[in-house]
Amino acid sequence: MPNLPWRGERERRDRVAAGAPRRPGDPAVSDPGGIPSATGAASGGDRAAPADRFDRGLVPPMVIGSILNPVNSSIIAVALVPIGAAFGAPPSRTAWLISALYLATALGQPVVGRLIDLFGPRRLFLISTSLVGLAGVAGTLAPDLATLVGARVLLGLGTCAGYPAAMSLLRGEARRTGHDSPNAVLTVLAAANQTVAVIGPPLGGLLIGVGGWRATFALNVPLAAAAWLLGAMRLPKRTGPRRTGTVSVVSQLDLPGVALFAAMLVTALLFLMDPRPAGWYLPVIAVAAGGAFALRELRASVPFIDLRVLAGNVPLLATYGRAVPAYVVSYCFLYGFTQWVEEGRGLTPSQTGLVQLPVFLTAIGVTTLTGRRSGVRGKLVAGAIAQLAACGLLLTLGAGSPVWLLLAVGLVSGIPQGLNSLALQNSVYHQADPERVGASSGLLRTFSYVGSMIASAATAAAFGDHAGTGGLHHLAWFMLGAGALFLLATLLDHGLRHVAPADASAGNGAGRRSGAQGRREHRGD
Repeated sequence: MPNLPWRGERERRDRVAAGAPRRPGDPAVSDPGGIPSATGAASGGDRAAPADRFDRGLVPPMVIGSILNPVNSSIIAVALVPIGAAFGAPPSRTAWLISALYLATALGQPVVGRLIDLFGPRRLFLISTSLVGLAGVAGTLAPDLATLVGARVLLGLGTCAGYPAAMSLLRGEARRTGHDSPNAVLTVLAAANQTVAVIGPPLGGLLIGVGGWRATFALNVPLAAAAWLLGAMRLPKRTGPRRTGTVSVVSQLDLPGVALFAAMLVTALLFLMDPRPAGWYLPVIAVAAGGAFALRELRASVPFIDLRVLAGNVPLLATYGRAVPAYVVSYCFLYGFTQWVEEGRGLTPSQTGLVQLPVFLTAIGVTTLTGRRSGVRGKLVAGAIAQLAACGLLLTLGAGSPVWLLLAVGLVSGIPQGLNSLALQNSVYHQADPERVGASSGLLRTFSYVGSMIASAATAAAFGDHAGTGGLHHLAWFMLGAGALFLLATLLDHGLRHVAPADASAGNGAGRRSGAQGRREHRGD
């Protein structure tokens, strides 16, 4: 069995948390691993954290930070058609508003996640939320589509810290309290994201009706201000080991590795967004940069992404892989179905937002009902089957389809929305190296944004200059293929049976042991 570097630390924490006699080198429960706790350090408000349970004061900044990305994803869905009308741009061009945000976020998530692992979430959270506010101002005042795309890039970079920061805070609290029971908090985060997605389309329609599409960008200014204030007041000033000196900082960042990773990811995603023969050089550059990145990371003393550890963690790689087709289907529905409802079916932005309500209301209900239950395989299988059913229903739609049928499609589509994202993030939490949970969770988002890039390109190719019914049906067949791939990848991964703990609420480290057992079975150890 490969000697994974975090396994010994996990076993020591498990023994101490379970009340077993301490051995030399074992950490105290209150300060495991010798790393300052997530809330043991002085926070912005100098609050005293509870000694043996999760600090609930961290939840508000965790929630508002994590929703900044989904609120902009859902609102832009109903703003694409008005923006296209304002600038005379067809769907194939306004698709860049989707791609720009996810391209920036796909690159930024693992980078910011690594920075959070090294320096703690507070500083990165405050910088990122400031960028969101600036992006809101730039988008509100944008004179043309190109400037608007630039604002979305800035917005993507600004929303990078929320999710990795939340995962890092969860891990810090597990260290501090000795209890590894994130399901309740992860469920809160997932439900909050789903709630924002519920509010997003109708709120976007309302904002467009009152102040035009520019109001959907202006919304980011008060949201960013609230996130910044909550982060300044609630987040701990330091949650990781102290590092001093410019040389130490540069060596920990692995700037050459970051640059090669950026070159690989950007060229690959640019090709995915517009896969034409004229862009043949983009995948060539991506492959070359990927090879150089692998060589660099295998030789670096402190790599940006530890490929040796990642290669030995096959279950985590499988989770990243299945996230791509899952999010391809999800984002194709979010943007493709929404544009068709406005253009192909002829509803207004406000009406389109209301049609989306069943999607996210169902997702909230499913997340709430299943969030506290251990195990992820059943959720992923059910989510994949529901995705296939929703894609099949899209093939029944036409320009004269009744509104009740549109609502029914949304109702079925909400089931995988509620199951898949929560199950995937639970998988990463239990499968990842605890010391790199920020970077690992950032990589999950990166793979999800690869899915969004593919979905954006597929939507643009299916619709062309008009989001008609024929294009929707072509898109639905593509979604069926991606959904079938997701279901197959889930059914063939038997290690998923051991990802989550048998008793998620137990503070005895069972979750970590089950995760390790799943990794061993997956490798055949």
